[in-house]
Amino acid sequence: MLLLVGLGNPGPKYAFNRHNIGFMAVDAIVHRHSFSAERQRFQSLTYDGTLAGEKVIAMKPMTYMNESGRAVGEALRFFKLEPQDVVVIHDELDLPEGKLRIKTGGGAGGHNGIKSIISHIGENFRRIRIGIGHPGTKERERVLSAVLGDFSKTEMKWVEPLLDTIVAEAPMLGEGRFNSFANRVHLALNPPEPKAEKAPKPDKKQNRDIEDSGDK
Repeated sequence: MLLLVGLGNPGPKYAFNRHNIGFMAVDAIVHRHSFSAERQRFQSLTYDGTLAGEKVIAMKPMTYMNESGRAVGEALRFFKLEPQDVVVIHDELDLPEGKLRIKTGGGAGGHNGIKSIISHIGENFRRIRIGIGHPGTKERERVLSAVLGDFSKTEMKWVEPLLDTIVAEAPMLGEGRFNSFANRVHLALNPPEPKAEKAPKPDKKQNRDIEDSGDK
């Protein structure tokens, strides 16, 4: 079984914040893959479903971002899962906008939601990191403003295709093909440029025929 966790803050005023892209991804997956109606448990909204035949519990902690680990830890203990069974989708300041990367283990990288989860279940869980871009300064107020600001209309032009692609490739998560998932998302959003067709080589015989037909 897979515990699929989207990180964000509850409430309509946060719904389209850059910090809430984990919630947005989970919402898209459960809607398009016909998960159950939401249930309130584990201090979260949860949804039961399957991806590629694998049972999945999707959850959105309602604890606010900085206490996400309390909800994840509660669900992990209830289902008797290991940290390796947990996949967390979250925003990543240190990745360019729209870039997606997967990693297992490691530190929190300054992300308070990940820091909280590490404190409750350890660090050996998978993270799907979605780049939201960096404001270009470490000044706390500027960083908070960027993270807790809404996606602009211009940004939604990459957010929507990204979420659509995550949904389309989500069955790979159920299959445990995490690197393949990341590669497929990348290729779908960044298709290789078609190779230029080589010009046909001139037909030497035809050239000779043209030369021979001239006046002498």
